[in-house]
Amino acid sequence: MMSTTGRDLIGGARAMLPWLLGVGPFGLLIGVSAAQADIPVGAGWLTGPTIYGGSAQIAAIQMLDAGAAPVAVIITVLVISLRFVLYSAAMAPYWRDTPLWWRLLGGYLLVDPSFVVGIERYQATPDRRRAHAHYLGGAVLLWISWMVAIGLGATVGARVPQSLHLELLVPLFLIGEIVPKLRQTATRRAAVVSAVVALVCLAVPMHLGIAIGIVAGMVAGYSALRTPAKPADAAPSPVSEPEPEPVPALSTRESHR
Repeated sequence: MMSTTGRDLIGGARAMLPWLLGVGPFGLLIGVSAAQADIPVGAGWLTGPTIYGGSAQIAAIQMLDAGAAPVAVIITVLVISLRFVLYSAAMAPYWRDTPLWWRLLGGYLLVDPSFVVGIERYQATPDRRRAHAHYLGGAVLLWISWMVAIGLGATVGARVPQSLHLELLVPLFLIGEIVPKLRQTATRRAAVVSAVVALVCLAVPMHLGIAIGIVAGMVAGYSALRTPAKPADAAPSPVSEPEPEPVPALSTRESHR
């Protein structure tokens, strides 16, 4: 009979399955991009376990392919990964009394999907041990799937003629991810500001224009979140027709005339 921990591990893995529908193709595209870039395929694949973040990996691969300085690549990756600080702060109350090895492992596996799967379980049950197992089951499955997807993409991409430019699929995928979210004011403002600033800063040495654009976009998006929404203008009240003046009542004497 399966133990409670085993059931929680499997439960976390099941909760992660819907995320793999989008994460898998994304990993394949990153692997293809690494294979098509002018860097060793092994180095491109190593961005998976060392950086472990889709957007940061894309930036690192493309900047290395463009010949950017290592300092610029590191700064850009750190800036893109700033959101993980917020994730860690949200998880800190649930991990406070755990051993150091757990905090190191859990923090390493903490990315967008694992955060969502984990935080939902932590908030739903007071049993920390079961929530830890749930988080670990989903996070480990995500990590394994991500590494496999990148490896497959790198293998396939290395055998495809470079004339097909499969690396263009990565920005197209990101565009497909971002466009549906542009209805949100903060996301729309962040995307526009980031793109404009990055274009203006193209001439900045060491390819730091990307990092500057990202920071500018984050500031713009944050300011949009902090700005309270303006209340909708009150609809003008319908013009009421003037009420007819009351007709004075006739006296008894006048009514008999």
